[in-house]
Amino acid sequence: MSGYRKLGRTSSQRKALLRNQVTNLLYHGRITTTDTKAKEIRKIAEHLITLAVREKDNYETVTVTQKVPKKTADGKRVKTVVDGKKVTEYEEITKNIRKDKPSRLNARRQMLKVLYPVVEVPADGQKKRALSKKIDMPAKLFDEIAPKYENRKGGYTRILKVGPRKGDGAEIVIIELV
Repeated sequence: MSGYRKLGRTSSQRKALLRNQVTNLLYHGRITTTDTKAKEIRKIAEHLITLAVREKDNYETVTVTQKVPKKTADGKRVKTVVDGKKVTEYEEITKNIRKDKPSRLNARRQMLKVLYPVVEVPADGQKKRALSKKIDMPAKLFDEIAPKYENRKGGYTRILKVGPRKGDGAEIVIIELV
């Protein structure tokens, strides 16, 4: 017996399907799928959540200074003339950033091997690039999902049976984060 279900697909198709389903499960919190797919998704999702719980607080806060161009009220850069040339004016700002320690960085990279990039489009249906934003899924795992499960020893997902699918009779389930 193999260590995983083949789901009637080639390896590349199977990996793509599982990556997509795991990303959607972690982004939305619950998805509807077939029973066999849900059991495979559960393995991958629980591993990622375990990584997030283990490395949740493994970072250091660093203060950095950064040169940022000054901007006017309408968002254009402030320019001054120096020696006959227009030069952008800069100001220095300080900000605190989180710097991952090596084990958390490795966990983040392990997550990125599985998770697809997620782009959130505005709800009003305008598919404008400027209005959509990228979601950092490893950050969501570390900051939102891991704190919920820090006192739990596994069992982060639940599979609820819905019934047979109308077309082919496949068992349909809802897999959700507990």
